Amino acid sequence: MSRWGQQRTHLRWLQPGLGLKRWLLLLIAGLTLLALGVAALPRLLDFSAWWRLLERTTPWLPVVLLFTIGGILVGLAILNLNRALLGAFRRASPDDVVETVWRHRQRRRGPKIVAIGGGHGLNTLLRGLKEYTDNITAIVTVADDGGSSGKLRRDLGMLPPGDFRNCIAALSEAEGLVSQLFQYRFGQDSGLDGHSFGNLYLTAMTAITGSFVSALEESSRVLAVRGRVIPSTLIPVVLGAEVLVSHPPQGASPGQLLRVQGESRIGELRGQVQRVYLEPEDAPAYPEAIRAILDADLIVIGPGSLYTSVLPNLLVQDLARAVSSSTATKAYVCNVATQAGETEGYDVSAHVNALRDHVGPGLFHLVLANHTFGDNPPPGEGVDWARLPEVRPTDYGLVTGDLVDRQYPWRHDPAKLAVALIQCLES
Repeated sequence: MSRWGQQRTHLRWLQPGLGLKRWLLLLIAGLTLLALGVAALPRLLDFSAWWRLLERTTPWLPVVLLFTIGGILVGLAILNLNRALLGAFRRASPDDVVETVWRHRQRRRGPKIVAIGGGHGLNTLLRGLKEYTDNITAIVTVADDGGSSGKLRRDLGMLPPGDFRNCIAALSEAEGLVSQLFQYRFGQDSGLDGHSFGNLYLTAMTAITGSFVSALEESSRVLAVRGRVIPSTLIPVVLGAEVLVSHPPQGASPGQLLRVQGESRIGELRGQVQRVYLEPEDAPAYPEAIRAILDADLIVIGPGSLYTSVLPNLLVQDLARAVSSSTATKAYVCNVATQAGETEGYDVSAHVNALRDHVGPGLFHLVLANHTFGDNPPPGEGVDWARLPEVRPTDYGLVTGDLVDRQYPWRHDPAKLAVALIQCLES
């Protein structure tokens, strides 16, 4: 903007109808009287003034009046300036505004937390954590290749937006409305091929800003996101797996080890996942992700699909090394239930062992797991609760608690999960 344009913007504050000029003039008048009082005060702070004060108090009366009237005018001006300025933005009572400002200040001073994962598990975690801190960095997998995200990835060559869309919605100030808007999916017969609005929004933002990362930054700013949402790598990696199939497709036999390419296809092969890997295997980590990990107070891995949401991030070698090197408190959040086609029959220890087999030991200090399932039956065929190990582990700290959502008992409750993690950080 030119200097003249800036001057015109400043002059608009003086236009009639804003209700500011009168209070600004009152503020100036009050400050002037206070200044006169301050200027007159030194003349009275010598020995002769004290002597005269003992004889009579009249010389102090003008100073007292100047300070009193000036203070009243300044206070009145500030009060009404606040009302005039905040009235355009405030839709709540003054008490609500004070509470909002206090909570905002508390969150700004909150711990630096890095959450690593993807899918619905990461969204659940972020919803709970945003009540405690604004210093959240969500590191999201870019291996998704199914549904609307997969179509946009194949057609436009962009990173898959789906998990990023969900994280932005979860961290937004207006989470309920933004979630409904971003999750709105157009029909297959609408010409938009079943895409969600949020995916199309990020696609348009990428075209406008010139990069996917810039689209995330601008979207976060526009939607008042508490924290940051960034990719684990900028390389469009492909997730592959070796699966020991129990229900083989045509042409294969039970117990055969099959290799499959594509995140969305791994769960379709009913069997035991033996190994997952990235192509290319040496995809570099996004530098901001490394920086956030090394600066974190708490690093949270999971919850989420073990092989298709959590591990694709940790298989980015630079990122895994950064987590290992970090001095932060590091916790793995085990899923409440197993997942058909990925972790059937796994207890908590099996989840931990799978992570170690892929990335190595020492990645996290704590494992947070649910310890109560009540009378709820397992949520589906081939799915069971991720039960606690029969023998308490000695090589990592196992923290247990009631973490389930009562309405959806196969999922974590955001508030319970956040409280447990904050307690782990403070202990």
